[in-house]
Amino acid sequence: MKNLICIISGEPNSINSEIIGKVLKMKKKFNRQNFFIIGNYKLIKKQFEQLKYNIKLKKITKIENNNFAKNNFVLDVPLVFKNPFKVLIKNKRSYIMNCFKIAIDLAKKKKVAGFINCPINKFETFGLRTMGITEFLAKKEKVLGKEAMLIYNKSLSVSPITTHIKIKNVSKKITKKIIIDKSLTINNFYKKRFNIKPKIGILGLNPHNFEFRKESEESKTIIPAIKTLKKNKVFVYGPISGDTAFNNQSKKKYDVIIGMYHDQVLSPFKALYNFDAINVTLGLPYIRVSPDHGTGEGIIKKNLANPKSLVECIKFFSKING
Repeated sequence: MKNLICIISGEPNSINSEIIGKVLKMKKKFNRQNFFIIGNYKLIKKQFEQLKYNIKLKKITKIENNNFAKNNFVLDVPLVFKNPFKVLIKNKRSYIMNCFKIAIDLAKKKKVAGFINCPINKFETFGLRTMGITEFLAKKEKVLGKEAMLIYNKSLSVSPITTHIKIKNVSKKITKKIIIDKSLTINNFYKKRFNIKPKIGILGLNPHNFEFRKESEESKTIIPAIKTLKKNKVFVYGPISGDTAFNNQSKKKYDVIIGMYHDQVLSPFKALYNFDAINVTLGLPYIRVSPDHGTGEGIIKKNLANPKSLVECIKFFSKING
């Protein structure tokens, strides 16, 4: 369904119920996009009570024949808990995975246009198997290495080639193929969803691109990847030195800046745009989006959580679905 999306409630021990509640209070602003929550009905209701949110929820077990515009539906997923903000790890892990399973199934069957997942505690959910939802979903859909993490803002977006790995392993993971594959994924997404060929700036890895010396990653890997992409009619530029990539001139020049590692692009991006950004996983057979922030464990029940990123997630679906 083109105008229906689901929001996975995510980590129980978090600010998620607060940002969901704040979004539900402004639901009339999303008149072009209907949505419902996937999570445990009793948990969310108890959390709303502790937050003093007077929001009426309705429990459902299937999505057919419901008026999503007028009601706040929770597609109920079983969960055992005593304290609504201190759910045991052993209970919440399977609960979160079941929520994802339901959302993925609905998206693949085209019953929803896609899904938003609120933040999770990645380590407590995935353990050492993988460190992020991007990698988890890509592995599940057998596209690992071709997926792209796009941190989206309407003015400028960024994407890291490597995501949740140690800095000492970055240079080992950067290959010509992975740069090409991820750049093509981003290029194809912009062409399909926004009807534009994006201007993509690609950063080097080293300070000052290590002066483009023969033994550098820039000369051996990044420049050959850029040359191949240009032959494929992709508008790529670089390698750009990381220390000038986010100045005013560069911000206006590119639609997307691709970096070699996570914090190379995420740190300056968040300094510029704060909560006005969303995380989109490209290359999956469905659209997955999430707020670009964490679980906010230090501010639970303090009414300090900013719902801006979740709001932008919902608006994003209206934009790409017309």
